[in-house]
Amino acid sequence: MKREKNLKTVSKEIERFFAANSKKAFNYKQICAALNIESTEGKNYIIRTLKQMEKDGMIDEVMPGKYLALLTTHFITGKLEVTQRGAGFVIPEDGSEIKDDIYIGSENLNTGLHGDTVKVNLFAKRSGSRVEGEVIEVLKRKREEFVGVVELGHNYAFISPDDKRVQIDIFIPEGKINNAKNGEKVRARVVDWSNEHKNPIGEIIEILGKPGDHNTEMHAIIAEYGFANKFPNEVEKDADKISEIITKDEIAKRRDFRKITTFTIDPEDAKDFDDALSIEELEDGIYEIGVHIADVSHYVTPNTVLDAEAFERATSVYLVDRTIPMLPEKLSNGVCSLRPHEEKLTFSAVFKMTLEGEILDKWIGKTVIYSDRRFAYEEAQDRIESKVGDFAKEINTLNNIALILRKARFKNGAVNFETEEVKFKLDENYKPIGIYKKVRKDAHKLIEEFMLLANRTVAEFVHKMKGEKQPKTFIYRVHEPPSEEKLKLFNLFAARFGLSIQTTSQKSISTSFNNLLNDVEGKPEQNIVQNMAVRSMMKAYYSTKKTSHYGLAFDYYTHFTSPIRRYPDLMAHRLLFSYLNNGKSANEVEYEEKCKHASQMEIQAADAERASVKYKQVEYIKQFIGEQFNGLISGVTEWGIYVEITEYKCEGLVRLANLTDDFYDYDEFNQWIIGRRTRKIFQLGGEIKVIVKQADLQKRQIDLDVAEVSAPRRINHKIDKNARKDEKRKKRRR
Repeated sequence: MKREKNLKTVSKEIERFFAANSKKAFNYKQICAALNIESTEGKNYIIRTLKQMEKDGMIDEVMPGKYLALLTTHFITGKLEVTQRGAGFVIPEDGSEIKDDIYIGSENLNTGLHGDTVKVNLFAKRSGSRVEGEVIEVLKRKREEFVGVVELGHNYAFISPDDKRVQIDIFIPEGKINNAKNGEKVRARVVDWSNEHKNPIGEIIEILGKPGDHNTEMHAIIAEYGFANKFPNEVEKDADKISEIITKDEIAKRRDFRKITTFTIDPEDAKDFDDALSIEELEDGIYEIGVHIADVSHYVTPNTVLDAEAFERATSVYLVDRTIPMLPEKLSNGVCSLRPHEEKLTFSAVFKMTLEGEILDKWIGKTVIYSDRRFAYEEAQDRIESKVGDFAKEINTLNNIALILRKARFKNGAVNFETEEVKFKLDENYKPIGIYKKVRKDAHKLIEEFMLLANRTVAEFVHKMKGEKQPKTFIYRVHEPPSEEKLKLFNLFAARFGLSIQTTSQKSISTSFNNLLNDVEGKPEQNIVQNMAVRSMMKAYYSTKKTSHYGLAFDYYTHFTSPIRRYPDLMAHRLLFSYLNNGKSANEVEYEEKCKHASQMEIQAADAERASVKYKQVEYIKQFIGEQFNGLISGVTEWGIYVEITEYKCEGLVRLANLTDDFYDYDEFNQWIIGRRTRKIFQLGGEIKVIVKQADLQKRQIDLDVAEVSAPRRINHKIDKNARKDEKRKKRRR
């Protein structure tokens, strides 16, 4: 028996053996035979292991030398999430009696990969320990394609995946290398992984290029997160068949807004214009304001290859230098886009409003518009600030109403999450030559408020439709209140900056969050505090089950306003139009599954966008190797501390192994590392001076060294002690 077969590994093998023979007692000889252990050393090791397992309460010696398992076979299914350190966690499916995540050691992942749906055998739970298990079957693969770098052998190759959560190389046999060269970045497909003791077997399906090249890396990110850079030919052909001509018969079916003042306000570089606003003064102080949304559902119909592709993509993806659209360019930038001086088909929410923001009447239906002007945000902002220029009166009227709507929303309990968005100045070769923060001004907020108004109006309208006992099936955007545990953790973090939030009620939480975010505006810690505040919130998702939207303080909310770039909006359009024409309620189970897919693809798109930003941050910071910067500790782990460079909002890692002045222990509860001899503390939120040591483009990783530590901000120990007491109470209850 090999010495590296440690106690934990052997005990897991014995558990599997007893799980298959749960009603019988066995002696060590029978177990050795079952595990193919023949050496004297191995047999003695098994005897010691059995004794230890008996002490742990996992097995019982029912007669001298014979053991019976005290466990019963218990299987659950769920989604596997793997960390970059190699360990995994399985999130049980809804309805499972196991509510906690199940820890899966790296040696028990078998052929499970990040994102897979797996079947897990639960191990016997020791007193006070976490629930652990082993992947015994992969029920559904999340992905079969991976991006990585080729290592050529004599008549074979290996692919080392870029995704560090996949910690096994893919074996490529000679006939499947497809002319890839050593060191190239490629996309590979796994074709077989039936043997957990061997590498998965794959084939190279696309050569992306040389690592470090801008286009190579952007294409790699797109593929890594499961998106396609190009549309299949049959999808493009389907799009090309769509006519751009709007017939008189179609116009006759719609409310006509072509003679009403209408314009769009979008980013300077936007090409797909989802939404437009119209405004008409009906009488003194009373206006009709239309929120007009591209009628994508008129062109993209169910049961077509175009619709199937849009569903699979579920969202457009916005990388630092390009957009990966949900729909082909013919639609996204042409037929559906609300371009100026063109007649366009729209789906609209129209409001009769006073200058004080009071809604006197509303109407929802299909329309036709003619946009008089395309504004960039900067141009619209100039009209707001200067009060002069074309359509200045209309824009300022809309802005004044938007300000009132915004104020009312925050008064009702909305949370003002204004996270800083990093943008890049790129040269002609896409090399970053500057980093700046995107500033949101009144022009951005004007559009936001009217889109929010349309979204919540449509959601409430459908939910309250008459004619059926139950509300009709619809697509809602759900955002649940934050958990008590997350709020406590955020308060512990905020205390390091002398901040806190009140948690006595949902209203007090949102109010104190807004006050806290206002307090840190313009300070060095603004970005990290804002990011931690966002992390303390629950993630929004799509569902057919109507609940309120906590962050916006709306009882009803959907996504209706961006069908060019979000599939849930397209589904909402279809359902709404059906119901306006007395259609029956759609199949809830079918649409709930579609909501889950859209939510998952939204997460993948956000991850891809962050990866592209991180790549450009690393590329930009590479020029500063050896230079010193001010930073804030943004994360603390057992392997090091993450530091955000304040000036450029770039995050890098100071490895514990590089802190040679002392041996540091990681304290997960206090989120710090502390020196055994010096008692020096590196704590989450602490100020620190760092030196850029290395910038690895392929890993999208910045390595830092500590230059100098500022006076640490100490935690509020009263809060700390109370939190410890709460944790102890929870453990006793468990």
